[in-house]
Amino acid sequence: MQSILKSLDKNAEKWALLVFYVMLVSTMFIEVLRRELFSYSSIWGEEIVRYSFIYLAWIGVAAAVHERAHIRIDVLMHYVPRRVKALLYIFGDLVMLAVALVALYWSYETVHVSAKFGSVTHGLRISQVWFLAAVPIGFALVTFRLIQSLIRDFNDLRHGNPVFEGEQLFD
Repeated sequence: MQSILKSLDKNAEKWALLVFYVMLVSTMFIEVLRRELFSYSSIWGEEIVRYSFIYLAWIGVAAAVHERAHIRIDVLMHYVPRRVKALLYIFGDLVMLAVALVALYWSYETVHVSAKFGSVTHGLRISQVWFLAAVPIGFALVTFRLIQSLIRDFNDLRHGNPVFEGEQLFD
C-alpha cells in the first residue's frame, strides 16, 4: 500500500496530464478529419478540446509546483549560502500558498454559483460544474504540493541538507 501511495505521489499529475493531452489531441484530430473529409464538425468536439486544455493547464501547474519546475528568477540563488537559499524558497512557497488559498476560495465560489443555478454547457448539455471545477481542483492540488514542499524544505533546513531546487518536469 505504501508503494502505491508513493507512486501516486510521484506520478499522479503526470498520468492525469497524459490522459487529458491524449483526449485533447485525439478529439482535435478527429474533428479536423470530420471537417475536411465530411464538411461537418460538432460543437461537442470543440468543448471537449477546450475543457481538456483547461484541465491540462491547471493540473500542469500542480505538477510544476511539485517538481519545483515552475517559472522563477533564480539568478540570485547561485550567489547565496545554502541556508539563505532554503529560506528564500520557503518564503516564495509561503507567498504562493497564500495566493493559492485565496484563489481556491474564490474559484470554489464560482463552482458553487454554477451548481446553484444549474448552468450547462452549450454543446454537451451537461453541468458546467464539471468543467468549472478544474480551477479549484488545480488550486487544491497546488496547495497540497506547496504544503509538501514546505515540509520538505523545513526538514532540509533543520538537518542541514541542501534545499531541493527542482527537477525537469518531463525527461
